[in-house]
Amino acid sequence: MTSARVTIKEVAARAGVSKGAVSLAFNHKPGLSEATRERIFRAARELGWAPNPTARTLAGSRVDVVGLAICRPARLLGLEPFYMEFVSGVESVLTEHSCSLLLRLVRSVEEEAGLLETWWRARQIGGAILVDLRADDPRVAVAERLGLPVVAVGHPSLAGGLTAVWTDDATAVREAVRYLAALGHRRIARVGGAAGLGHTAIRAAAFEEAAGAVGLAGAWQVSTDYSGEAGARATRGLLMAGGVGRPTAIVYDNDIMAVAGLSVASEMGLAVPGDVSLLAWDDSQLCRLTHPTLSAMSHDVYGFGAEVARTLFGRAGGGPVEGRSHPVVTPVLVPRGSTARPR
Repeated sequence: MTSARVTIKEVAARAGVSKGAVSLAFNHKPGLSEATRERIFRAARELGWAPNPTARTLAGSRVDVVGLAICRPARLLGLEPFYMEFVSGVESVLTEHSCSLLLRLVRSVEEEAGLLETWWRARQIGGAILVDLRADDPRVAVAERLGLPVVAVGHPSLAGGLTAVWTDDATAVREAVRYLAALGHRRIARVGGAAGLGHTAIRAAAFEEAAGAVGLAGAWQVSTDYSGEAGARATRGLLMAGGVGRPTAIVYDNDIMAVAGLSVASEMGLAVPGDVSLLAWDDSQLCRLTHPTLSAMSHDVYGFGAEVARTLFGRAGGGPVEGRSHPVVTPVLVPRGSTARPR
């Protein structure tokens, strides 16, 4: 049966609900359980029905809705400058195309993979943006199987056959280590993000390689969840060691953890940068509001989000260049008050 022959009444009957419930489900309104919502979507898929306003896809001349699911706790996401800037950049391009962003927080990539399939089969989205890629990411296989137009935010080695837009994290990490080594630091630590994330693994491997290349006397790496609390805990553990067991410089995978590390150093009576140098990633406004100001590996996160959205539209339009995989500008070192020669 085609969507032209099927009515909302028939979908409601198949799902065992009212027509109003079908409308609530497809307009993303509250008032339905997840089980009921999924039953409605399943009935619509079986009957081949979709409401007209959401039936268009990126293969046409107009984009209506782009999906973005993020596997982070809501509380942490609200505090993390990276995603606020990234989503703002995405929105700046979607607005130009009169397109909306459907944003959902999920608890796992497996949940997101299922959500992508539900969105696509129910014709709620015309395409999607994938973030925080992992090795053997189940979302990649789902997107490829469905033919879902997608831009993956991550290195091509993680994106399978999907269009990818990424930052060269390995080069940036090597620059950070070389800079600190040039200042005279021989014991450097890295406080990283979640170990399962693809870009965390890339940064970890680059850090280990760079540490060996410059002949560090000591190099430590700690995985966290990107929160200030985890960053503070990791910093405290690193700085509690005495003598040669304590790093004289720490590189953080985001700015929130670097700010937390600055507070921990003060709490322990250590001077920054005299006793320990700190270097952040992302370089949000937070880095310029601390005392001392935080040195950072800086990149235009807002522009990154905008470029990802432009690439998604380019992929949809079938242009020769616009929709291809490509890197954005590599993060660059911005030295400020938190890094100096060790005492």
